Amino acid sequence: MPAQPQAGSLRPWTAIALLAVAFPALTGCASLIVSKRKLPLPVAPPTVQSASADELVARLNDQWKSFESLTATVDIQASKLKSKEGIATDYPSFRGNLLLRKPEMLRILGKMPVVQTAMFDLASDGTRFTLLVPPRSKVYQGLNAAKGKSPNWYENLRPGFLFSAMVVRGVSPDELYSVISESITEEDTDKKHLLIRPEYVLNIVRHKPGGQELAPVRVVRFHREDLLPYEQDLYDENGTLETQVIYGPYQDFGGAKYPSTITLRRPQEEYQLLMTIERVMTNTTLSDDQFQVKIPNGSTIQILQ
Repeated sequence: MPAQPQAGSLRPWTAIALLAVAFPALTGCASLIVSKRKLPLPVAPPTVQSASADELVARLNDQWKSFESLTATVDIQASKLKSKEGIATDYPSFRGNLLLRKPEMLRILGKMPVVQTAMFDLASDGTRFTLLVPPRSKVYQGLNAAKGKSPNWYENLRPGFLFSAMVVRGVSPDELYSVISESITEEDTDKKHLLIRPEYVLNIVRHKPGGQELAPVRVVRFHREDLLPYEQDLYDENGTLETQVIYGPYQDFGGAKYPSTITLRRPQEEYQLLMTIERVMTNTTLSDDQFQVKIPNGSTIQILQ
């Protein structure tokens, strides 16, 4: 007499039949093999700092309060972006000299590659700007808020977003803020492993007039290894992303910590500037006449509204 199966046991063919019902994709398999494999483990930084929203804002405000001026020599790589077509046109890199002074004064002189003659000269007194384009004997003037529509990317440069890219401002009393904590995972191609990057995301908004709606102003992202900002997203009055700034690794420039690279993207105007910092000096004395452009005789002046 054949042995009866004990209670709680199943014959092998019965177990396979049940698996086939539970997992239809396995039906017809001659055998079921369970295997294990190792997944890459992200490596966390050795130090992760903690800070509240108030503490992050206090850090930004202290840095902004201590800042008075900045001079920098940079190497600039400009790219024209055609996002819908998936095409980027990279222009030859050129040298740029920058001057900044609070609250809004800026000057940047771009020099032609190789010959080192002036390609453009942009200056602002904090309210109005003058942009000289010597190769075309043309001058643009207008309020800082005036936007450019030229097919030549350098004719669309404006002092406001350049200033905000070079220096992370503090938070104004009329602005509201909140912070979230999250982590991103990225690949370290040199060491061939994954890195986990804990970060804080500081959202800065303000009330729209006449209602309860909040308008985005800025988003500032901090690495928690050092609590230094590594990215800024700046929005226009319609809540559209206007400028994205990515800060590369910070270096010591004569006692001042400053990003070694600054990538500035203008998605609406479809161009990008990658600035490699060669030299930086902070809080040097800069006079008003250093923020003035001398207009050559015979230049065509266009006033922008």
